This record gives sequence, C-alpha cells and structure tokens, in this order.
Amino acid sequence: MDLDGRVAIVTGASRGVGAATAIALGAAGVRVACAARATDAAPLPVPGTVDATVRAVTDAGGTAIAVPTNLADDAEVVAMVARTEAEWGRVDILVNNAAITFPGDLDLPMKRHDLVFAVNLRAPLLAIQAAVPGMRARGSGTICNVSSLAALNYFPTQMAYGMSKIALEHMTVSLAAQLRDDGIAVNTFRIDVPVASEGFVHNSPGADTADWEPCEVAAEGILWMLRRPPEYTGRNEGMAALRAEHGIMASRAARDHTSGVAVNRVNPMPLPPR
Repeated sequence: MDLDGRVAIVTGASRGVGAATAIALGAAGVRVACAARATDAAPLPVPGTVDATVRAVTDAGGTAIAVPTNLADDAEVVAMVARTEAEWGRVDILVNNAAITFPGDLDLPMKRHDLVFAVNLRAPLLAIQAAVPGMRARGSGTICNVSSLAALNYFPTQMAYGMSKIALEHMTVSLAAQLRDDGIAVNTFRIDVPVASEGFVHNSPGADTADWEPCEVAAEGILWMLRRPPEYTGRNEGMAALRAEHGIMASRAARDHTSGVAVNRVNPMPLPPR
C-alpha cells in the first residue's frame, strides 16, 4: 500500500524506534504526529525530544508536528488523537510504540506495576478507541502495536513489562477480528532482535550493544508491515521471522571486518526488553 499522503500518529517518538519510525514515515510522504512526553522545553534525562524528531522529519522535506503527550494520562491520550485530526482531518495510521518499565518482579510496587500497564496497554487501547471512529467512517486504517520478546519469555526484573506486552499482543488479535470488516488492519511488530535504542543504552551503560541493530532497522520492518494490504491483519510477527521469510531489515549491525560479511544477530538467547 502506498503511504504517501496519509496521516500517522507515532507514540514514543522522542527517541529510539519511535523516532526512527516517524522519520521513515516522513520520508515516505506521511504526515506524522510525533507523540511523547519529552520536549525541548521539558526534556527528560534520556536523550531525545519530540521537537528534535519533528526537525529531523522536516529537515528531510517531510511534514510533522509535535504532540506532547503523557501517555499515563487518559485525557492526554484522547487529546493526542483529537489534535492530529484537528491538524490534518484524519488519522490513517496509529503506531503504538511507547513503553516503559521498572526493575522488579513480585516485589514491584503496585503503583509502578499500574503505571507500566497504563502506558504499555491502556494508552494504546484508548488511542485505538479514539482513532477507530474516523478510520471506520473512511473504511480504512492501519494500527501497529510494538511488542517485545519479553511478551513470550521471562526476563528477570521485567515481569510487569512482559505481562503488559503479551496482553498487547492478545489485544491485537482481538481487535483485528472486530475491525476486519471495517477495513482496519491491526498487527503487532515484535522486537526480538537486539536493537540499540537510546533508552536501553542510557539505562544500561555497561551493556555492550556495539553489534546490535540500529533503530532504523526496526523502523524498516514497521513500515513494511504498514504497507501490507488490509487482509494482512491479526498478526503477531517478530523481527527475526519477518527478516527470514521476507528478506527485509538487512542487518546494519557490526560486521566481521575480516570477511566483510554481516554477522548474524538473531540471538537465540533471551534478550533484555527494548
């Protein structure tokens, strides 16, 4: 499907896979609403702001707006969709990429557990509820939920994060069945190949991520998924399988400088969450 001229919201667009996806969408001719908390006026300790992402899109000739949004606030999530529709009259694409996590399993305070679910699961559902009426009226729309290998595997201290992600994947399948007849596709893009997002690098200063994929590789896969016809729906697809089956997302990770051949980075061992 041609993405040119469409309107997209990308959450978590201040950095990492979200920013890379927003920039790639802008290059494809999509008008992009970049949503996240961090702005130039109110930055967070982790590098990146929605304003910086907007500049990256517009400097490359694309069209984007910053929509500062606290995804833990229901009203702000709804307002995010309303602002985009007010600016451009529609929302054709919704990429629910934003996610947070805190270290802790059974001992994780419930306040933090609830915040993980508010951002990782409740916010995507609220955004979908707000965007679907317009999509339904036009008879088309595409929703991509970004998940993690943590949905399938247990990682120490990441129980709540993994629980939120497997619930997100169930939501994908459930909503795809409900919205299929409306021409609205709902899919999950699961990051199960090591990707060096700014957030992970910032929070794990001792981790060796030199041979991990840059965020642009994941963004390439997300755009591939967004370009599928509406019949492509209800899929919970991992990066590794998509790469193997469709020949997309060629590795841009560190190369073996002796042979010049890209090193295989599909790690069979458990990966930390993105």
